[in-house]
Amino acid sequence: MDIIMMIRVCKMFRQGLKGFREYQIIEPIHRRYPIFSFWDKRKQSRITFDTMDFAAEEGHFPPRAIYITQKKPSWRTEQEIQALCNVLQVLDCYRNYAEALQLLLAKVMRFERFGRRRVIVKKGQRGNSFYFIYLGTVAVTDDEDGSSAFLDPHPTLLHKGGCFGEMGLLSTAVRRATVVCMEETEFLVVDREDFLANKLDEEIQKETRYRYNFFRNLELFQSWPDEKLWQLVALGRVEKFSHGQLVTKDFVDSSFITFICKGNCEILRMIDLEASSSYYKWVWQQLELLDHKPLRVHQNVMSPMERFKEFQIKSYPLQDFSYLKLLRLQEAREQRGKIRITETSLPKLLGPKVKSKFGHSVKCPMVNTKFGELPKEAVVGVYMKVHSLKEGDVVGIHQAFVPESMRDLRPLILLSLGTELIRIRKEKFYDLVDKETKEKLLKIEVDYPSDEELSERFLRENNWNIFRKDLLRLLVKPLNEQQPFIPIQTKKKEIYDPRSLTLDLCSLDKKVKQHYPVFMVPQKYLPPLKIVQAVSAPRHKIQELLPQYKNAGVLL
Repeated sequence: MDIIMMIRVCKMFRQGLKGFREYQIIEPIHRRYPIFSFWDKRKQSRITFDTMDFAAEEGHFPPRAIYITQKKPSWRTEQEIQALCNVLQVLDCYRNYAEALQLLLAKVMRFERFGRRRVIVKKGQRGNSFYFIYLGTVAVTDDEDGSSAFLDPHPTLLHKGGCFGEMGLLSTAVRRATVVCMEETEFLVVDREDFLANKLDEEIQKETRYRYNFFRNLELFQSWPDEKLWQLVALGRVEKFSHGQLVTKDFVDSSFITFICKGNCEILRMIDLEASSSYYKWVWQQLELLDHKPLRVHQNVMSPMERFKEFQIKSYPLQDFSYLKLLRLQEAREQRGKIRITETSLPKLLGPKVKSKFGHSVKCPMVNTKFGELPKEAVVGVYMKVHSLKEGDVVGIHQAFVPESMRDLRPLILLSLGTELIRIRKEKFYDLVDKETKEKLLKIEVDYPSDEELSERFLRENNWNIFRKDLLRLLVKPLNEQQPFIPIQTKKKEIYDPRSLTLDLCSLDKKVKQHYPVFMVPQKYLPPLKIVQAVSAPRHKIQELLPQYKNAGVLL
């Protein structure tokens, strides 16, 4: 019967999808119309086939890892434990534990998969297991059956990489909340018996003691009793972030308070340079140099040759062209039979449309800002460092007890420079805060610079970085003295380079063919602005600014 069933399934694929190779091509079409049917001559009936039942999904726990978790802990080899540990590195909560504890957890955990609406942890019952979420989403509710999670428009959710039930194994207390699956979810479970048999409770108690010592040493909690401080310890866990890893996109709007245990973090702000008056003035000051005039011309000192050419161009419309005009009128009378006198009857090359060389304007698409027009390509954003955080600092709480009119609600990014931190939910923390702690929090004044100040700082740093590069290029002798090979058909550079994150205003008025890369990131994953790290603007040559260094290759 199994062989007959397999033959029939293969026949359905051949008839309905025209083979497995074509299935890869037409699969998006069948996503829109997943069910098809055909007439079976033998059964004399119509058979329907749902392609979504056979669609492969990404992100599931690997079959090899499932096979390892099905073994008893004592039967797993060191290679299998290490392989399982490597697979679990994608889980943030698992990766935060020490390496020795990671291996112990990989030795005892088992795999489970539950469907939607399945209650994993029930409020009021004793905890017997500790769960890691590998795939899917669960909700934390206060009712016993978890039904409120499907009625609440903003439920408390835990996603892939989260964990729960850890503190229930360290104490005999009952569960304080219900956890229910919002969709089909895959878990890695550690049971109480294995937890105690492998002395995992001792390892986790060491980490719990580390959190207690950290909070006790903070000046903010010196007056708190031990019982109250242990409640705070139970609300969070230590999380590790590597250098350059994003902690949160906007900690001002986040529902967590962050305590820095070790290492450093940076607070970043994405500045829209279009909204900066200093950037607007700076761009137009730089674009005045697009005529490639000599240095002294821009200092309002015109050379005699340039002054004579300027006089020739300006004097053309004032000369007497009556003889040419009479000839043109005579030709028009002969051709049309009647005279038409218009203001533009002069030859085009000698009419009022002739402009001076220095009347050159930038020809490119413009965008209206509150300060005036700005070239569309020059509308960019930049990430600027606002503040640095060190061990013992607190983030996300300085605005809590300040009047609403005085709050700084700008989105601020928290970036790790290699750190360990503890995150606690704001509403849980506010329940524990007393009057004395509030007064201490109000004394912690953090005054972040405005967007205009950050824009001015970026322009100063950018001017110095560009000048330094030009100076090094002039003074340092290049390693390769031979002339570089230049192909016959050179490709024009685009104004924005996504690799170096540089905006080149020198190429603003040049016509460039639109270039589309082979692979493009969907727009929903990109910020609304082009992000740059430097702006290369039209500027004077250093040989003109520093005439004593006219010869390249002179190392200071």
